[in-house]
Formats: sequence, C-alpha cells, structure tokens
Amino acid sequence: MPSPALLASYRRLFSAPGAAAFTLAGMLGRIALSMNGVSLVVLLAERRGSYALAGTVSAAGLVTGAIGMPLLGRLVDRYGQSRVAVPAALYNVVPLLALLLCVRLGAPDWTLYLCWAACAAAPNLGGMARARWAHLYRDDPAARHLANSFEQALDELCFMAGPVLAMLLCTTLAPEAGLLTAGTFGAAGALLFAAQRRTEPPLPPAPAPASASMKERAHGSPLRVPGLRVLVLTFLATGMVFGATEITTVAYADALGHKAAAGGLLALVAAGSCVAGLLFGLLTPRRAPGARFLIGAGAMAGVLLLPLAAGLGGAGLGVLGVALFAAGTATAPTMVTGMTLVQELLPQRQFNEGMAVAVSGIVVGISAGAALAGTLAEHAAPGTGYALPASAAALALLIALTGRRHLMTRKQPAAARKEQAPENPERVVSASV
Repeated sequence: MPSPALLASYRRLFSAPGAAAFTLAGMLGRIALSMNGVSLVVLLAERRGSYALAGTVSAAGLVTGAIGMPLLGRLVDRYGQSRVAVPAALYNVVPLLALLLCVRLGAPDWTLYLCWAACAAAPNLGGMARARWAHLYRDDPAARHLANSFEQALDELCFMAGPVLAMLLCTTLAPEAGLLTAGTFGAAGALLFAAQRRTEPPLPPAPAPASASMKERAHGSPLRVPGLRVLVLTFLATGMVFGATEITTVAYADALGHKAAAGGLLALVAAGSCVAGLLFGLLTPRRAPGARFLIGAGAMAGVLLLPLAAGLGGAGLGVLGVALFAAGTATAPTMVTGMTLVQELLPQRQFNEGMAVAVSGIVVGISAGAALAGTLAEHAAPGTGYALPASAAALALLIALTGRRHLMTRKQPAAARKEQAPENPERVVSASV
C-alpha cells in the first residue's frame, strides 16, 4: 500500500487541469509500445517457426525506430504535438496491418522486414508527456523533478504489465492478438493524448537570428550540444545494461531448469526501478542535475555487481531475485536525472527531439546488449553473462565522468529557455535545483 505521504506528494502534480487526462492517454500508448516486442516474437515463432527470423525482424524495427523517433520529435517541436501525433498514429496502423496480412498469407520474409521497419513512426508519448510537465511546471523545479520521477515509474509499470498482457493474449486467443491489441492501444492512446489540447505546450516563437550561422545553430540537431552527446552515449551504455540483463536472466533461469521464472525475475528489476523512481521524486534535490547524474551512474555501476556475484556464485533464483531488485533501484534515479538534464541543456523548441534522441540511444543500447548477451549465453557458463550489464554500467559511469564538465548546467529562467537557441551549449555552472 502506498503511504499517505507519497500519495499526497504525487497528487500535487495532478492539480493542474488536464494532467490526469494526458497521463492516462499516454499510459495507454506506452503499454502498447511495451507489448510490441513480445507480440512480434511470439507471432513469428508460431506462424513461421523461427526465433531467428523473429529476432532479426525485431532488430530491423529497432534500428528504424531509433532513426525515425528523433525525426518525429523534430516535427513535433516545429508543428506541435497534436498536428504530428494524429497523422503518425493513423499512418502506423497501415504497416502493422500489412505485417499481419503478410504473415497470414505466407508472404516472403523480406515483406516482414519492410512492414516492421515501416512501423517506425509511432509517436514518442513518453517524451511528449515529459514536455507537457516541463511546460506546466516551468517555474517550479521541485514539481518538474517529481514529474520526471513519476514518468520513469510509469515507464517501468508499463514495461512490467505490457509483456505479460501480450503473452496472455498471444497464448490464449491467437498469436496475432498481441499485435492487434497493441496497435489498437497505440492508436487510441496517441489520438486521445493529442486531443488534450489545453495541456499541450505552445510552440515557442521562432528566433530572429542575425546571421546564417546563428540560424543554422537554432534549427540544427540537438546533438550539437556537447552535454546531450554525453547523455546519449551514457544512455546507450545504460540500454546495454537493460538488454544484456534481460537475455542473461532468461538464459540463467533456463540453465537452472526454471525458464518460466525469468519473467518474474525481470519484473523484479522493473519493480525495483519503479519503487526507486517514486521515492526519488519525494527527495528535495540539493545538488545540480549534473552532479546527481554522476552519483546515479556510480550507484548503478555499484549495484550491478550484485547480480554478477550471484550469477558467478551459482546462487539460486531467490538470491538472484533480490540482487536484480537491488540492481533496478539505481537505474530510475539515473534515468530521471538524465531526462531532467535534457530539459536543462536544450531550449524548449528542441525538447521533443532531444528526448527522442536520448530514447533512441537507449533503444540502440538495448539491441546491442541483447545481441552480445545472447552470444555469450551460448558460449559461456550460466551467470557469466551478468558481466555484460556490470561492464556496461561501468562504461556509462566512465562516459559521464569524462564528459562531466558538459553536464554542469546553469538553470535558465523559463522565458529565456523558450527564446534562446543553444548558441553556447557549454554553459557551465553550478547551482542547486
């Protein structure tokens, strides 16, 4: 049971009119996103009899998604959330239905790659929701911190529930049921989210650059900001933690003869992150976001040694579950602070694109971590694979430490961030939030 103090703190967020409506709509879309991977794998494994095909088709979608998400984010920043989310959601239904039709008709494998790769236009509702919170509480840093923590916990909740729901639908109704439900949820969530116009951030006024070079900086990629490049690389390594942990846990449980328990073990990782995210939001930040990010990365590198020790020591599933829960508790504060830094480093006109770029880094990292862990699981003793997430967490810490001077940002007034392009992206300073 959540404590009254916790409920009261988070209830504060929803005092803003319309906040509950866009949150619920966004949650529906995010559950759909978390259902896609499992649903696709089960569908292709059942109808085509090949996990290898399922894995490569899924990877093709991850690659195009990592490219398409920032492009959609740029369109959102330029034209507004509703004007982009509605056509993107409607378009995305077409290749999804085409994929199901190709599977049903026994079409060549290349059509599956083409259809799933074309599903890269799904709106990034998580990033859009964070942009709405940043606008609603633009003059209240404590509320923004609470909102980012809540969003991270919501992500974890969706990624705990989504795969379970997808597996239930695919195994009890039909292999196609998971993707059909995910497509319905995704389109409905995006359309309902876009309909909440009163909480949609207004488009910032276009800058009036004095020169061509200033215009180029104002409309260029957010990756021109050194701090965002540091964050994206750190998130890529963090994504490797997620991907490698998932595959290694499934392989370890299988080696012990309890493959069915892998889902519960992975749910413990998400549960640890969800609980930590909610509790982290209740803390009053006393350090600059850059400093908090370094502390979070360090804690993540430390706690991920626990699953490695359990795996190498041949611990049972109970001990491993405790270690995985503990490992999950360090990821949420790191992700929360990382998203806060994205908002600190970029002007409002690049919020959505910047957050999409950050999420793309995570997606690429998940894909790479899963591939490496799968290879290691086939050639090494059970539990050895936990060296991968531990190493990836250490790499994330190393990247953050190397680029720490770019993460120490000065908090600008909201009006200034609306008007100012990142002309001096290496803003260094210090103050606590």
